[in-house]
Amino acid sequence: MADKRLGKGLDALIPSYATESSHIDGAVPITQIIPNRNQPRQEFDLEKLEELTASIKENGIIQPLTVRELEEGNFELIAGERRLRAAKDAGLETVPVYILSVNADVEMMEYALVENIQRVDLKPIEKAEGYAILSGKYDLSQDEIAKRVGKSRPAIANALRLLKLPPEIKSSLNSGKISTGHALAILALRKSLQMMTLHQKVIREELSVRQTEALVKKYSESFNNNLKVTKVAPKHSELAQIENELISLLGTKVVINKNKNGKGKIQIEFYSDNDFNRIFEIISNSEKI
Repeated sequence: MADKRLGKGLDALIPSYATESSHIDGAVPITQIIPNRNQPRQEFDLEKLEELTASIKENGIIQPLTVRELEEGNFELIAGERRLRAAKDAGLETVPVYILSVNADVEMMEYALVENIQRVDLKPIEKAEGYAILSGKYDLSQDEIAKRVGKSRPAIANALRLLKLPPEIKSSLNSGKISTGHALAILALRKSLQMMTLHQKVIREELSVRQTEALVKKYSESFNNNLKVTKVAPKHSELAQIENELISLLGTKVVINKNKNGKGKIQIEFYSDNDFNRIFEIISNSEKI
């Protein structure tokens, strides 16, 4: 019944409830519906869920859930997790459903992704994790994922890049404290501590995406210019290894001198007020990494 691919979106796969009622069974018991183990949405806004519950109590379920039939009269949910939860909270015993012929788990994941993307947008990291499942678990290329969920290949690539963010930045992105544009700009720094430092600066100073990109460019240029003249200590020196780690972390020249008694000093160079402030922010936030 529904073996078409998803490039045109969920509406191309599931006929309108109003025009194709033959595809709907309006009396499927909620107890016979098993949740989708590949559900891409991991968090649900409780306030919006309560609003949906109140609406269902008043008007019933306008848009049916989407399921596939299993053995022994049970069904597995493909799309409609919010509606299913709200229906349970509203005290419904049965719900209307579309019953689709879906055999492969990869198709289940595709349907769930598209349904969430089209109806209530997934959070950026939830989308990225969904694409990662399609890529890693089901071995789909970025081009194939793009075609199946109706997105461009660069959009899929950028979404997957977001998974490389430190957990705190992922949380800020999902909560709306920063935008996807901010996150992609911050990712260019690559070093976790540097990303965290800039992330906090973006939030604290309410920087725009363009301002964030300008800072990333400045930090990267400073790092690359300073790195060229620093890694000169002997290869097998323990201090040389520590120096090089600090150089990579701070993006500037670092020299460690230590005497036989274990005393010494660490010399960190900076080349402007902005460079000093950049290094200071990295050091002052180091306990968070």
